Amino acid sequence: MNLNFSFLRTVCHRMMAMVLFLISPVFAQESYVAVEAHSGKVLLELNSDTKRPVASLTKIATAMVVLDWSKLSGSSMGSMAVVPPEAAYLGGSNPMGLVAGDRIALRDAMYSMLLGSDNIAAHTLADHVGRSIISRSGGRNPVSVFVGEMNNLARAIGMSRTKFANPHGMDTAREKGVSTARDMARLGIYAMRNTGMQYYTKQRSRSIGFYRGNARQGFKIQNTHELVGANGVNGIKTGTTVLAGPCLATSVVKPNIVQKLPNGNTRLTPRNLIIITLGSPDRVGRTRALMNQGWVSYDAWTQQGSLVADQARELLVIPKF
Repeated sequence: MNLNFSFLRTVCHRMMAMVLFLISPVFAQESYVAVEAHSGKVLLELNSDTKRPVASLTKIATAMVVLDWSKLSGSSMGSMAVVPPEAAYLGGSNPMGLVAGDRIALRDAMYSMLLGSDNIAAHTLADHVGRSIISRSGGRNPVSVFVGEMNNLARAIGMSRTKFANPHGMDTAREKGVSTARDMARLGIYAMRNTGMQYYTKQRSRSIGFYRGNARQGFKIQNTHELVGANGVNGIKTGTTVLAGPCLATSVVKPNIVQKLPNGNTRLTPRNLIIITLGSPDRVGRTRALMNQGWVSYDAWTQQGSLVADQARELLVIPKF
């Protein structure tokens, strides 16, 4: 019998993570929120301000720091990054089998990180961009500098209950980042305003590759977000660790509402749900339910004339930069 021990080990780790999650008194109850991105209207929520680990949803922040850096510095996403030595002991998801010294284009590392939840790719991106930041602004540890920029982004968009500890979201002895469903919705709204981010996350699979020495290694990365590509879902990210439990960030779009105005002009109202589920034993089922309930709540809200009883809680206002 030809057993795939790597696959079996992954399955065992996930089963153990689920068991530990279910018996944990701290994270036994899930958190979720559903927000319409353009209006900022919070439609549905449960424990949305509870601080907790968010696993690989952390990589959404990593991606946005990379994309913002690329735009501001004029750096091409086709530039090559070198997998740093820490890859040898980082652990976690590494779908391409990257090792220290491999070279990978930034855009391919982004695909592997966002679609395949690749921890090595996330760390490589942080190391590469961190070195660029250090060359301009100073600092010593490139990954620490990069994580500092992740936290700067969090503060800038109002994620007041969030602290990122690393670029990949794994739980380690020294690094345990936390956020909330509401804060992650803020990040989701910010991220999906970026057309580049939309393009990355909407792919169900992508052919990418890297270089080991002078030989190119091809790879087809699959999106771990199983809802992408159906019912208007165009992203965003999955995540699971022992402490966080199963997590899912989802973006769902519907066609614009088209209204003819009395003056003859046309008003277009875009619609985009951002749904965050944290620590949900059935993250996909919960997300599907929130999609359906969210659109019903949004339609009811708009028909009421967009009245808001408590703007501080009911509307998420995300700055535009």
